[in-house]
Amino acid sequence: MAAAPEFHLPLAPADLLRDGGPGRYVVQEVLPPRELPPALTAFRAAFRARGALAVLQHFDCVYSVLHHFGTVGVAVKEDALELMVHVVSHHSNELPAILSDSGLSHEDRTAHLNALKMNCYLLTGLMDAFEMETCKNSCLENRKNHAKTSGSLWEEEREPLLRLLTQLLQLDLCQLWAGLAVEEEFVSLMTGSCYRILENPSIGLQRYRLTREAVTHLLAVALVHCDHMFSATLKITQMLQHFEHVAPVFAQAVSLWAKEYGLKSLVGELLREIGQKCTQDLAREASGVKGYATFISELAEQIPALVLSNMSVLLPHLDGESYMMRNAILAAMAEVLVQVLNGDQLEEAARGTRDKFLDILQAHVCDVHSFVRSRVMQLFTHIVRCKALPLTQFQSVVSLAVGRLKDKSVIVVKNAIQLLAAFLSNNPFSSKLSCADLDEPLKKEVQKLKEMRDRSRPTAAPVVAPQEEWEAMLPEVRAATQQLFKPLQEGEENVLEVEETVERTVEQITGLLKKLNYKSAARLTQAALCRFQGEEPFISPGEENEEATILGVLKRLYTGSCPGENSEDPPHDNSSDEIEEVVQEEQPQTELVKQEMLVQYLQDAYNFSVKITEALNLISKMMYENSVSVVQEAIEFFVTVSQFGVPEALLGVRRMLPLIWSKEPGIKEAVLNAYRQLYLSLSEDSERAKAQALVHSLSLIMVDASLGTIQCLEEIISEFVQKDEIKPAVTQLLWERFTEKSPCSWLERRAAVMLLGMMARGKPEIIGSNLDILVTMGLSEKACEDYRLPQEVCNAISKLPALDKNSAPFRLPQNHMLFGCLSETVSKGFAQPSSHWIPFMEAAVTLIYQLAEGAEEICADILHVCSQQALEKVQEADEVSDGAGSLPTFLLLHLVSLVGQVALQQVAYLEVSVSAELRRRRILKEEKTKNTGNETTMEEELGLVGATADDTEAELIRSICETELLDGKHLLSAFVPLVLKICNNPGLYSDSALSAAAALTLGKLCMISSEFCDSHLRLLFTVMEKSTLPDVRSNLIIAAGDLAIRFPNLVEPWTSHLYARLRDPCPSVRQTAGLVMTHLILKDMVKVKGQVSEMATLLTDPEKAIVEVAQNFFGELANKGNAVYNLLPDIISHLSDANSGIEEESFHTVMRHLFAYITKDKQTESLVEKLCQRFRTARTERQYRDLSHCLALLPVSDRGLHKLQDNYDCFADKLQDPAVYSCFQTVLTRFRRAGIKPETKVRVWDKELEQKLSASRNRGLDSTETCHNKGNFFPFFLTGSRHQPLSPANTDDDFITPSSRTLRNHKRAQKHPPRKKAIITFSSDEENNSEDELSAELREEETPTKTTPITRSSARRLR
Repeated sequence: MAAAPEFHLPLAPADLLRDGGPGRYVVQEVLPPRELPPALTAFRAAFRARGALAVLQHFDCVYSVLHHFGTVGVAVKEDALELMVHVVSHHSNELPAILSDSGLSHEDRTAHLNALKMNCYLLTGLMDAFEMETCKNSCLENRKNHAKTSGSLWEEEREPLLRLLTQLLQLDLCQLWAGLAVEEEFVSLMTGSCYRILENPSIGLQRYRLTREAVTHLLAVALVHCDHMFSATLKITQMLQHFEHVAPVFAQAVSLWAKEYGLKSLVGELLREIGQKCTQDLAREASGVKGYATFISELAEQIPALVLSNMSVLLPHLDGESYMMRNAILAAMAEVLVQVLNGDQLEEAARGTRDKFLDILQAHVCDVHSFVRSRVMQLFTHIVRCKALPLTQFQSVVSLAVGRLKDKSVIVVKNAIQLLAAFLSNNPFSSKLSCADLDEPLKKEVQKLKEMRDRSRPTAAPVVAPQEEWEAMLPEVRAATQQLFKPLQEGEENVLEVEETVERTVEQITGLLKKLNYKSAARLTQAALCRFQGEEPFISPGEENEEATILGVLKRLYTGSCPGENSEDPPHDNSSDEIEEVVQEEQPQTELVKQEMLVQYLQDAYNFSVKITEALNLISKMMYENSVSVVQEAIEFFVTVSQFGVPEALLGVRRMLPLIWSKEPGIKEAVLNAYRQLYLSLSEDSERAKAQALVHSLSLIMVDASLGTIQCLEEIISEFVQKDEIKPAVTQLLWERFTEKSPCSWLERRAAVMLLGMMARGKPEIIGSNLDILVTMGLSEKACEDYRLPQEVCNAISKLPALDKNSAPFRLPQNHMLFGCLSETVSKGFAQPSSHWIPFMEAAVTLIYQLAEGAEEICADILHVCSQQALEKVQEADEVSDGAGSLPTFLLLHLVSLVGQVALQQVAYLEVSVSAELRRRRILKEEKTKNTGNETTMEEELGLVGATADDTEAELIRSICETELLDGKHLLSAFVPLVLKICNNPGLYSDSALSAAAALTLGKLCMISSEFCDSHLRLLFTVMEKSTLPDVRSNLIIAAGDLAIRFPNLVEPWTSHLYARLRDPCPSVRQTAGLVMTHLILKDMVKVKGQVSEMATLLTDPEKAIVEVAQNFFGELANKGNAVYNLLPDIISHLSDANSGIEEESFHTVMRHLFAYITKDKQTESLVEKLCQRFRTARTERQYRDLSHCLALLPVSDRGLHKLQDNYDCFADKLQDPAVYSCFQTVLTRFRRAGIKPETKVRVWDKELEQKLSASRNRGLDSTETCHNKGNFFPFFLTGSRHQPLSPANTDDDFITPSSRTLRNHKRAQKHPPRKKAIITFSSDEENNSEDELSAELREEETPTKTTPITRSSARRLR
């Protein structure tokens, strides 16, 4: 009988169809699909009869199922799988008995081996086929339902099958291979299904946890029993490279194998395999790197000790190009530091490794890749939070974190802030980190340490100098030396021998001297002088005798080896006394060590506090960055710092207040959360205690707070009130403070009123329900001792009318007690010299116009009463001084301020309140008409509805302002001559406060009527320019800004005088002018001319606040499309002019800021070309340098480089200037560093341009003729400009009324000669000022007859 063919596991299924040689199994026939069901039935019958060996005759039918797997029905496939599961399970149960049978024949063993291979091949083949089909179907959306059904059935079957294969591999299968190892192909067959299952991207889901565990155990058995280590290492590294999702799965599996199966060597093999990967290849394969990186990071989290032992193989990747690998290795180091190398009980080697890892982490804080720098910040944050950072490293890491706050990358800055916050929250020093609080204890303890050290020196054992000891012992030594020259006595022998070296001999001699054995020491010295003749220290001078030589050597040896402090005392018999002295000395030494540790602790705490304070200054500037995440981190940081008592934190808390107006919801919510944590989340027990703490904290913020700070705080508190986060106990306490039921200071009482007003914005009923109390207590005679409290009362009451626009306005009757009290308080305070009366009066008048019916009558009565008091004072003064009396300055100041405020509020009342009420009534009437019927009304027939009606109402209000408010019948007109007289006579009315008030009132009166404004603009701008008082100039700049919005066509000719104030010698005036011009330009109320360069000069102002104004202006302007790009030519042209008065370094500063807004490639290309062309018209070396510097600031692209190449002739002859040449070299350097991968053509341009630059530089190429012979060219910038730079102060000749552009062009066309400029002088400068008091008024012939209109779209028309 022929032997049964041997089954060899094929590399591919098709190999079984080909004849592999004699004695090898070959598939005889692949059955067609229709014959498969009966064939499987026959197989099942044979299995019942013969068991697992039935596969030897029926292998082909299941192989046919695999061959036709894509086409056969689901029932056939599932039937085949179920059959093979039974066969393999039965065989697995039979094998233990078969393998233990010692009488098993060779034929039976071969049959069972073939059957095992066949069964496992078919089962794993079916598993692979089902797995691949499930993966394929899951990717096809059009077969979603089918895939879900069949896939879910297979997913339920996977785990039992894997357990079956695990059970099979656990058997002693070596017996089937005649005691040899299980063949590698069989192991690969069994484990291949595991790897294929892991290739499924969904294997990481939680619902497949049991499947992952089954795969892990199967592979573990293969590793333990079947020597699968090498193959597994290769397969895992390959899969990590190609399948990112398997990294966490394998990390968990390897961790399990190392812990439960003892396969620790596999960790080293895998890490070594990854470590040997080429760094250049990894840099090119991002997907593979990600898998390796994730695997290393996750593995370090689970088994950090094993990763530590193999860390050396990964270190080369820290110098590689792949940032992901660097991040992974650094993360592994951090996990090792946290879990393994943590604590104070580390051995010396472990401590060295820890320090090395920390040094590596710190080095990568400055990594070239921002992702690595940010990752290191995150890792240090993790280390600090786990308290794994040694105190010795604290200061260095904090310093690195503070340095990274200046990083260009947003994510690095964000993580640096988080790290500093972690340092604060986990600092080992103190809960209070104020430098001032730590400095005093540090100095005190340092002084105490110094005193302790001073005391410890005298208490030590008395120190005798070696020289003194030698002098004391010299007689005995001399006597012993002299005995050397006598014969040896009976019984005495010379037993000492000289050592081989000088050093050992010296040690021997000094030892004998210390033991007082002088004779032996002298004899040994004598012998050494013979032995080591001429060597140090045994040198014998020729003139000395032998005795003197020996004594000299002994002296040198003894005094040189006894440093006094460590000299050994001669032995004493009373050893107990020595012990007592040592015990007494140990006590102060212990205290000294403790004191040194305390001083070191305080010093570290102080240094830490200094670094945190430095970080605060940097982070506070980040609150207005463009990155939302950085701003949020900065806010959170200040909340953290505030909890540690750092005084500078309060500045940051205040600085974040304006962010409440941010358009970003995340930033606004961060500010609210910050104040919620700081002020609402209090730890007090009772509601009363919490209320007191909250009120106290908020009151502290409002001490010396600016108006902007108070407005921001009001917004925050109103938000809290609307959300009911402020409890009623707080409101109750505030009312108690205001009514003085609760004892408090005057400041706290005023703060209570302010807080009540802020809360009323959220809930007006807080004020409305207690209005009588507010009026009675707040406007009483006692309260009016300081007008700041009544002022805040008025502000609080003004929060009442918070109603809808469509509802009737909230008004109180004219006879309400509020207005009576206000009128009385204003009138009484008018005659009293108080610096706080004017702000109160302004608040009172504003409140009257806001709430009162017939407000103009109430204010007219107040004006009448106050002016009557002023007249009475004049009459009294006349009676006393016989007609030469004068009014007190403060009364005149009060009167002028009152007139100005009434005038302004009267205009606002008409333009806002009356206009809104007219419109509301008209809309109600129109709606009522529509509801009653469709009849056409007279208004509709006349077109008096909608926008037309709006214009009609606006015209009505305008006519009232123009014709009625300042005519002779109105009360305000009576005060106009007084205001004009004060403004025209600054010498006569020299009080600064009065001059400022009069100037402001003049501006307010000009707001009423365009006719009045037109006739007095010249006076207003004259005073603005000529006044020596900064307050007057500031007030008039603000007034001119308001007039430019109300009457833009009138103010337009005077725009240059507004720009002139940007160079005012006073910083406060420059800042005011900058703010006003910012608003006017951004609202398009002023035409942006060449003078915008004056705004650019503010970027170099010595005052930081003014620089911030300019930066804010250009930042907002940059948001308006191409505004900055369009203005750059004018700015460069003006500032590069020698007459501009701006230094070259300042020009560079301005340009660096402005060119930062040029981000579009097209803008860059255009500017490159225009700047190059500008070289043609430049005439000075300064202009050459300025233009080349501007070119160096541009981020030149390949197209920009092409533009430079095309326009090379324009600047070739300027390259002799070293500064110009250096700038063009900078352009090329920046282009090469930009990271762009230029085409070959661009590289040629680059090299060619560089060669041309060098050639022109070296030989001084004169290309002027070449440039001019190109033809006529109109440059982008004009050499001369009609807008000359403004001088700091205009001369008298400048104060003619400027004509409009249209009128100027008309007169120029007619070639009229220019008329003489009028010279303006103040009447106070003349000897006789009685007749020309109003000499600064505009004359009729100087009045502009036409102006260039500035188009303003009507807001009503837009409706």
